[in-house]
Amino acid sequence: MLKRFLPRSLFGRAIIIVVTPVILLQVVAAIVFYDRHLDTVTRRLARSVAGDIGFVAAALTRSEDNLARFRILQSANQRLNLSFALLPKQPLKAGPLPQPNSPLERLLIRTIDEGLELAFNIENRRELKNYLIDVAFEGGLLRVVVPHNRITSATLDVLILWMVGSSMLLLAIAIVFLRNQVRPILRLADAADRFGRGQDVEDFKPSGAVEVRRAGDAFLRMRERIERHLRQRTEMLAGVSHDLRTPLTRLKLELAMLRDVPAAEAMKSDVDEMDGMIDGYLDFARGAAGERAVDTDVNALLEDAVGDAQRLGGVVAFTARGDLHGRVRPLSLKRCLGNLLGNAQRYAETCALTARRSGDVIEIIVDDDGPGIPEDEREAAFRPFYRLENSRNQGTGGVGLGLAITRDTLRNQGGDVTLDTAPQGGLRAIIHLPA
Repeated sequence: MLKRFLPRSLFGRAIIIVVTPVILLQVVAAIVFYDRHLDTVTRRLARSVAGDIGFVAAALTRSEDNLARFRILQSANQRLNLSFALLPKQPLKAGPLPQPNSPLERLLIRTIDEGLELAFNIENRRELKNYLIDVAFEGGLLRVVVPHNRITSATLDVLILWMVGSSMLLLAIAIVFLRNQVRPILRLADAADRFGRGQDVEDFKPSGAVEVRRAGDAFLRMRERIERHLRQRTEMLAGVSHDLRTPLTRLKLELAMLRDVPAAEAMKSDVDEMDGMIDGYLDFARGAAGERAVDTDVNALLEDAVGDAQRLGGVVAFTARGDLHGRVRPLSLKRCLGNLLGNAQRYAETCALTARRSGDVIEIIVDDDGPGIPEDEREAAFRPFYRLENSRNQGTGGVGLGLAITRDTLRNQGGDVTLDTAPQGGLRAIIHLPA
């Protein structure tokens, strides 16, 4: 349940790990401060106000001379940070003390009630930022105006300001440090993604924390092993090809001199077939080795591939939807298109080529009106040397490496190819390439 609300990125989760303890610490500190410190300070300030009011009321009670009372009030107003006014012979309004919602105000009223032995009423005038207290004594009614800052402490505001300010500062520092820690991981992920798409990652250097450096070094070692394996595979098959081509060349020369032998033409056909098989092996082994991805006008490349197919007698309709540019391996992509268009020409009368952009992906579709491939055999058709039992066999379709070479080449540059049913009822090949 909680996983649905967690950020998906490492940076977001790290921020939560940093922020959550800080917030909890602040909440606990605020509760402890309120219960321990603020409660004590408010009680003391309220008792002080109650004592001042009681002292002035007692002094006014002892003095019956109006001039003396005036001097007492004047002195109290100047020295006690309170405003006193005497309302002679005015009774105190009867009624219970107010019960405000604020715990701080309830504590204040209770403390004044305990410290002041006279009957009183209190009113919180928030818009004027003061309390109006009417106190009954023998000479009448004593009205006292108490400013909020005389009773409440500014410590809470200062504490909140410091807590919020320091938290924001610490959060900003944490974000800077966390970004620096996450950046090497993002660079590693980007390098792995580019390598998977067949792009150059020579500029990648491990950095960051020790664990991230270890992951980066492991990636570089893995890249080196993969590249070494691909080189060895290509070199091995190139050597095999060279070894096989030498006797094949001798056979071709010998067959050329056997013009009158009836079986010579059949033998020559077998030799040509073996030569084609060797070329297929080399294409499969070579893949896209040695070619770098470059910015390419994909529409122009597709037009060239269509032109090549049409020169070989194929009927190909080409439709481009929008301007398509991408970072691809042009020769490899053109070879893949040649394989797909060649298959379509071999088994269908007409085919159609469509290209469009879908988000960050270039989609190329080849449709034909041929017999197609059964759905349960479409994935198997991408296996090397796999030949279908019906029309696509060795007699009509080569050695079974065309689709395998196409998928291997596209996956080397971060793309893929899948098979489906075309609207014409034949085979649809869909190429996806990162733009």
